[in-house]
Amino acid sequence: MLKFYCEEAGRALAELKSTPDGLTDAEAARRLAEKGPNKLAEGKKVTTLQRFLQQLSDPMIIILLVAAAVSGVTAAYSGESFADVFIILIVVLINAVLGVYQESKAEKAIEALQEMTAATSKVIRGGKQVSLKSEELVPGDVVVLEAGDAVPADGRILESASLKIEEAALTGESVPVNKVVSALGLDDGKDVPLGDRKNMAYMGSTVVYGRGRVLITGTGMDTEMGKIAGALAQAEEGQTPLQKKLAQLSKILSWLVLGICVFIFAFSLIKAGDFHLDVIISTFMVAVSLAVAAIPEGLATVVTIVLSIGVTNMSKRNAVIRRLTAVETLGCAQVICSDKTGTLTQNKMTVVEHVGEEEPLARAMSLCSDAKPGENGDAEGEPTECALVNYATGVGLPKGTLEAAQPRVGEAPFDSGRKMMSTVHENNGAYIQYTKGAPDVVLSRCTSYAKDGKILPMTEEARAEILRQNKQMADKALRVLCAASREWPQLPPDFEPDTLEHDLTFLGLTGMIDPIRPEVKDAITECRQAGIRPIMITGDHKDTAIAIAKQLGIIETADEAITGAELNDISDDRFAEVIGRYSVYARVQPEHKVRIVNAWRKNGFVTAMTGDGVNDAPSIKSADIGIGMGITGTDVTKNVADMVLADDNFATIVNAVEEGRRIYDNIRKAIQFLLGSNMSEVLSVFFATLMGFVILEPVHLLWINLITDCFPALALGLEKGEPDLMHRKPRPSTDGIFSGGLGVDVAYQGFMVTCVTLAAYFIGHWMESGVWEIAASPDGVTMAFLTMSMAEIFHSFNMRSQRGSVFTLGSHNKVLWGAMLLSLVLTTGVIYLPGISDAFGFTHISAPEYAVAMALAVCVIPIVECVKFFQRKAARRRAEKQPA
Repeated sequence: MLKFYCEEAGRALAELKSTPDGLTDAEAARRLAEKGPNKLAEGKKVTTLQRFLQQLSDPMIIILLVAAAVSGVTAAYSGESFADVFIILIVVLINAVLGVYQESKAEKAIEALQEMTAATSKVIRGGKQVSLKSEELVPGDVVVLEAGDAVPADGRILESASLKIEEAALTGESVPVNKVVSALGLDDGKDVPLGDRKNMAYMGSTVVYGRGRVLITGTGMDTEMGKIAGALAQAEEGQTPLQKKLAQLSKILSWLVLGICVFIFAFSLIKAGDFHLDVIISTFMVAVSLAVAAIPEGLATVVTIVLSIGVTNMSKRNAVIRRLTAVETLGCAQVICSDKTGTLTQNKMTVVEHVGEEEPLARAMSLCSDAKPGENGDAEGEPTECALVNYATGVGLPKGTLEAAQPRVGEAPFDSGRKMMSTVHENNGAYIQYTKGAPDVVLSRCTSYAKDGKILPMTEEARAEILRQNKQMADKALRVLCAASREWPQLPPDFEPDTLEHDLTFLGLTGMIDPIRPEVKDAITECRQAGIRPIMITGDHKDTAIAIAKQLGIIETADEAITGAELNDISDDRFAEVIGRYSVYARVQPEHKVRIVNAWRKNGFVTAMTGDGVNDAPSIKSADIGIGMGITGTDVTKNVADMVLADDNFATIVNAVEEGRRIYDNIRKAIQFLLGSNMSEVLSVFFATLMGFVILEPVHLLWINLITDCFPALALGLEKGEPDLMHRKPRPSTDGIFSGGLGVDVAYQGFMVTCVTLAAYFIGHWMESGVWEIAASPDGVTMAFLTMSMAEIFHSFNMRSQRGSVFTLGSHNKVLWGAMLLSLVLTTGVIYLPGISDAFGFTHISAPEYAVAMALAVCVIPIVECVKFFQRKAARRRAEKQPA
């Protein structure tokens, strides 16, 4: 493709077979039919039904649906109740509805990109200026641009009268670009970065000053904006760490359920020695009961609800979550790649240093600018000039007052060639001229300087000192402007630059920068304490990026910074090897950001990407967790992000990380509790089957799983974060669900509950019959049900901390106490309420039997407390042996 920025304007016109008078209507119509409208391709919309079906594709949900189908078939054949089927389907439905509700916002990134383009444009057709819909533009059209216009398509600058275009949303650079007409040369054969193509205008940017004409070179998907849209469409949606862990767990449970069911089915048939259909069906029902026992029906719902509660909590702290699993992903974030402009900085140029007497300097800078006072107190106009007007207002010189005292009568507008502008003002019957511009240029026109209220002749020493002060500010990455004045006893004969801009009096220098957000430095410190590495990615110049990064504590030396051009010279494989060296990326283009994110992810790091501009959208979508800005962010960024910061506050990310870590801890507690409970159910049914009696029916197990297990599991999801939460290193994304000893804990705790449940059955049979034997026992079944239900409820208190004692936590989980009382009431009701008790096949056990069952259930707390004590002791010994 022809690089129009390297060609003279005339060559560009010839290449596109156009003229300064534009295309004819007939030729434009032909090209429109050939190229298509100037708009971005629309992405496929995901319907509510599709999202609902996506929820049902989860392996855990599929297992439940299979179990429901099997239960339905067997119930229909045997004439049993369909309660199992209805309960499972209700669980599945609740989970799917919750998921769809939380993820109901359709992807609107491409539509938002389209909305950013100009609705109409001023086009030269056949030598006449007409207003047309922007989507009717074609390559070869000549478009007129003025301050306030949105650039409708990519184009080569043909004319520029002080034309400045704001490109921050596309390049990330906070300062508007002065547009030129001349061709650009390639540096050592290297391509010119997007932010340095000063003779080009791009779709999605905005004219903030001056006017000009642009030859359209690319429309629709052929624009730089179109490239971003294409990258968004191709970006893959990866699974979050939690999704991966739950998928692994689902596979394990699937094979476990299948293996146990096949074994029990085969064992029972062989033991019975009878292969009649009735025996096969009854044996199959035993296998189904084991499947019901093995599957934690409430797990998917508990995880979804815990994440939903986390979403609500985070929204109260200005973090709006668009995708449920993004909450947990934040908890294991190891790298946060952040855009600079508007995210780490305020996206507002501000004067931070000055040289010279402040009042004369501020007056000159404010009057020699075209920015106007705004309604909210801040100036409106080109950002640099706004900074100067705000500076003057800050020292007690509002522009309205200055203009009333010294009204403007003439001007020599800014020109990028001479790098300055001048204005002439009436001043008590005489006239005064103010000039501002590049320090070296303005200073070369000065023959005197102001100091301590006096005008002194300019000397070489004074000039050298001013240049030294200029360099000192420039070395801090400040944008430096110089102000000078000249007095006229009468109105100048004309306002031409040659007439005005000489014999000037130097007034001073101002140094400005887009300052950092005050809260960001502390947030970055907290990130480092939490083991998270902050990375700055910006379209600004390298010196500016380094200065900001040093202020924030992101880097210590300039060696940790690299430019987009330097990055182009590094292969993807090599970059993945050396990526740890760099924490600042300057003068980058959109594709660089995606490369950076992908390189970190290739090294196994869970990576977050923050940003607000259109140029951030592809990398935000590619990251493990994409974070958009709610105030300054474009719709594009918000709609591809997993999380949006409602206050654009980087510190909010730290809060979100803390919440994410708390939620993951709590989900692990819920998983440990539920799996331990389900293991006890499986082992109880398994051993009872081997011994030849039925300890619990499938409906009993479903009740325990969905009523007495779900409520405590949900309560565990509301546990407060532990004190050291933000002083731990991020957990590796490769850690499995059972890491940190969780698998061992599940095994012994499940076996513990199995033992007390079997004990309850045998004691119940003995208290009923007075005989110790292995036999069917209605009282034994009822006591086993009560003991298992309450043992699991009491065990939920053990789960408040994996290793800490429940008696020394210092905080109380009122919801967990409420869940315990609710489960106790419901379980007791199922045993004693007429009708319900009969439906479950329970007997009304005596008070002593009830007391024995409860006593056995309470035993799980001291047993686990003893195990935790020895686990803590062993952990301390291991820590003492490790080198300091």
